[in-house]
Amino acid sequence: MTSPHWKRFAWFCICLILSHPAWSAGGVTIPGYAPATGVERSYRVQKATETDMSFWFDKSGTPPVTARGAFRQAMTVLSRDEDGMRVRWSLSADLPEGMAGLADSYQMNLLYRNSLTAYGTATLELETDLNGNPRDVASVDQIVAHMRAMVANGPGGVPAAPESGLYEIINTIEANPLQIVAAMVPEAQLLATGQSYKDETMDVGPASATSRDEDYGGVSVPVISTWTLKSTDATAHTATLSLSEEADAAAFSQSQQPAIANLMTGFAERAKNLTADQLASLKRASKSRSVELMVSLDDGSTLEASEIVTVEAGGTRLRTYTHIQREDMPASLPLPAVLTARDLQTPDLHIEPLPSARAGPGIMDDLSTPPAPPTASQDTAVTTGDDAATAIAPVSLEVKSAEVSLSPMSYDHGLNIVLTPESAATFRDFTQAVLGRQTQMLINDKVVMEPWMREPIMDGRIVLAGTDRKDLEALAEQLRVPGAKILVRLRP
Repeated sequence: MTSPHWKRFAWFCICLILSHPAWSAGGVTIPGYAPATGVERSYRVQKATETDMSFWFDKSGTPPVTARGAFRQAMTVLSRDEDGMRVRWSLSADLPEGMAGLADSYQMNLLYRNSLTAYGTATLELETDLNGNPRDVASVDQIVAHMRAMVANGPGGVPAAPESGLYEIINTIEANPLQIVAAMVPEAQLLATGQSYKDETMDVGPASATSRDEDYGGVSVPVISTWTLKSTDATAHTATLSLSEEADAAAFSQSQQPAIANLMTGFAERAKNLTADQLASLKRASKSRSVELMVSLDDGSTLEASEIVTVEAGGTRLRTYTHIQREDMPASLPLPAVLTARDLQTPDLHIEPLPSARAGPGIMDDLSTPPAPPTASQDTAVTTGDDAATAIAPVSLEVKSAEVSLSPMSYDHGLNIVLTPESAATFRDFTQAVLGRQTQMLINDKVVMEPWMREPIMDGRIVLAGTDRKDLEALAEQLRVPGAKILVRLRP
């Protein structure tokens, strides 16, 4: 997270606790961050990600796929000296009361619960600077030890294979413990964005810009940050700040070319039919960030924050939303509609809780276990008569490779099937035709999966999970026979 222009890297030894905002000839004084020690502060946190890949599906205007979560986290400043602070975060995956929509639309909560299991803790103690920016994790040794124990005692007591990627995750955490903060409590960094360790004076209205460089895979990308004091409220003792950030388009586009190339390879058939202008557009990328912050004019702490980050690259758009509100203060900033919507187009995930004996980092995995059937409202746009069912013929798919491996994310074994290019195109067309309907996948005339088709499968890759490893190995052997095929059809 980026510090505002008005932050300075020196210790200001007098912390002012103001009874009212201080206006001067130079503007409004925002006090240095001086949180109360030993007082627990609770925050309501709402998050969402929107993924729009309609360009690749040639379905312009279709709603993006959205995942969201809602949490109630608590923070306590344990101690503070002239060098920094020690802060404890108490974390929970439980869905707070009163959230909009059905509980199963908050898939991030299920994933986060698995993350807590994976790291083996629901409490993090952080060493921070005087703005509240995390700079170290006190319990990293215990977390790494817990993860190593899980690696050594995987499903059925079988240690994880070196190539599974689990050791790389552990090594990454050991090299940079702040990866734990990014995964478990990114709220700490967003709150710190609006906090400064010293008093600062700003005028309402004028913008102040700074520049810095960020590294993206070895490419240095200039980023312009613009800060504005939008308003103050003398009654509530608050100031509203805004931050906008824009990455240099040319440099950011250069940094994204490998990812864009991989994306085009995955949609090779679609890419063949693109115009020159469309291909040129795919090579462009952009990243922007918009933040609003409500800061206390009593102790300089961030009371509320709203952040939107947008990344566009290769014909796709990913937008993330975060809203944080301290519970003892009334909400003032508007919430994005995605956080309050009752109905969303959610990703097709079936997320099982991870028992502690076989837990892994609970981030989005390639789970292919069939989800629950759609609701009646989801079926209204699908023709369900017998004529429609017979109009979409089964497809026979040729297998290029079939391998069983342990997922580095879920600690489950899965059968990873890659179709031949011709069959991948056939499967893509089939999945587009049967969106919203239940299908069956058969190997040697035996039904092995009955997934509801929520979105097209464009890359010719299928993952079978949630089955005993021996059964998966047996299926893999059958699919390695020359000429082996998979039959996919609508469920009778």
